[in-house]
Amino acid sequence: MPKIKANGIEIEYDCFGNTDAEAVLLISGLGTQMTRWSETFCQILAEQGYRVIRFDNRDAGLSTHFNSGSIPDLAAIADAVSRNETPNVSYTLFDMANDAIGLLDSLMIKRAHVVGRSMGGMIAQLLASEHAERVLSLVSIMSSTGNRDLPQASPAVMAAMTSPAPHPLKDEQGYLAHCVDFSQVIAGRGYPFDESTQRDQALAEVKRAYNPSGFWRHIAAIAATGDLRLRLANITAPTLVLHGSDDPLVPPEAGKDTAANIQGAELRIVEGMGHDFPPSLFRFLAGVIADNARRARQTF
Repeated sequence: MPKIKANGIEIEYDCFGNTDAEAVLLISGLGTQMTRWSETFCQILAEQGYRVIRFDNRDAGLSTHFNSGSIPDLAAIADAVSRNETPNVSYTLFDMANDAIGLLDSLMIKRAHVVGRSMGGMIAQLLASEHAERVLSLVSIMSSTGNRDLPQASPAVMAAMTSPAPHPLKDEQGYLAHCVDFSQVIAGRGYPFDESTQRDQALAEVKRAYNPSGFWRHIAAIAATGDLRLRLANITAPTLVLHGSDDPLVPPEAGKDTAANIQGAELRIVEGMGHDFPPSLFRFLAGVIADNARRARQTF
């Protein structure tokens, strides 16, 4: 896979489809690699007539890691934000949005359809609000505005997400079991859970890159960025907000809040979907992303 230098870091990416077609930029979530946007899904989306680009966020996958920094003090960050002070973090979601702009610049793409999932949805929202001239359309999936008054994940779900996993070099089977267990916790109940597929995905990811501290710096970036709602009023791109009805990690109220704060946004609650992308939904998701992109064409 190719790599470019932008915004002071190296960014790993790859592309699918016709290089002359309109670009769709896929932004990954908290602590995850670009391979969560599976090749199968990317190919299905490319078949809709787009150049599909996925990339590793900073501190994930094969993009630049920030391991020289310590594990962030999340309580201190939250306290600083509550006092409207600048917290001590390695980077914020604004930096991560600028990484995406740097990638588009390097690929000489003036405007793109932007799709983000979970934390990536927040990055996508910032792209559309701070760099409106670069965003043709926006799809925010299973994401949030950062509104602290929204319902949060249950303590059990948070414990499953933040509990330390065994080190894969010392206990590979324990590590994989930990990953599969968490995947099942956040999965929707409307679609079959394939334990073997989840296990294979976890194994492929850990063999590709292993950077557990990046997960905590991503959380710190979200906390330090804070509430996005005032910025969302600047978004003019046709916007679709997708959220699973069964999402236990980012409850559906977060998706509703996102749509309510973006003028003209369409909200679609997907029954039975959790905080994941079941393969049986790939064609549906690719279809609604393409439909929203076509809404952008109608505005020009």
